[in-house]
Amino acid sequence: MTKYYGSIEAGGTKFVLAVGNEDYQVVKSLQIPTTNPDETVEKTIEFFKQNPVVSLAIGSFGPIDVNPNSATYGYITTTPKEGWANFDLLGKLKAALAIPMAFTTDVNSSAYGEMFMTGRKSLVYFTIGTGIGGGAVQDGKFIGAVSHAEMGHQFVKRHPDDVDFAGICPFHKDCAEGLAAGPSVEARLGIRGEHVPADSPVWDIQAYYIAQLAVNATLTLAPEKIVFGGGVMGQEHMLERVHKQFEQLLNNYVNLPCKIEEYIVTPSIKNNGSATLGNFALASEMLTKKD
Repeated sequence: MTKYYGSIEAGGTKFVLAVGNEDYQVVKSLQIPTTNPDETVEKTIEFFKQNPVVSLAIGSFGPIDVNPNSATYGYITTTPKEGWANFDLLGKLKAALAIPMAFTTDVNSSAYGEMFMTGRKSLVYFTIGTGIGGGAVQDGKFIGAVSHAEMGHQFVKRHPDDVDFAGICPFHKDCAEGLAAGPSVEARLGIRGEHVPADSPVWDIQAYYIAQLAVNATLTLAPEKIVFGGGVMGQEHMLERVHKQFEQLLNNYVNLPCKIEEYIVTPSIKNNGSATLGNFALASEMLTKKD
């Protein structure tokens, strides 16, 4: 009998629910808006009751508690998203479905999917969109001990032409997310990013901050590959800009494991499917642990 695995990519805007077969191919999927917790989780449970799986993995927006020894393991914790702070997401799902579940961040799930697809056991995945998040695997395992990484909130050096911009992060103002997430473009110019011309100087400012994320990851984790996903990096001109800024900032201090075009890349899985693939792999491993 074919085993089916479940994936929940729990985003702040939408939940992407999917069922995959033993080859990790999607056989059914559904997107639902992230409204209030009760409504969103009820629709999620209904989907998996109608499409039973043997195990599932959740990659969630955060911050979340990923420490199994914590009293709030499985909770979404200090998120600014209204109604979701201190919500026991994993507990609600386990009580309703009673199957083995893995619980991690959405970017960790994406990193795992890219690891599975590329065969690279040590890589970093950043999403540059409404917010910025980062996940990493080292030798096939997530980094972090009592908590998960919060790479989007690291501090970066200011671009010389951007010193007067306050930043949009509600916690830190001018951390990486505050300076380089998608909404920062509109905060600077009064125009949404998708309507800003590709030759606008703001994109070089964005690339400067994004490239610093890659430099910091290179110097701290020495990964085999860095993957940038998310809406900002979906623009064709951005990856080349990041490459250029990265080379200037790193200044040949360390050798890269490959050409920069192979080292700093966009996702290998189309349509933001990295997290779903990663979740299928994590769900399969959960079943193995149970057995």
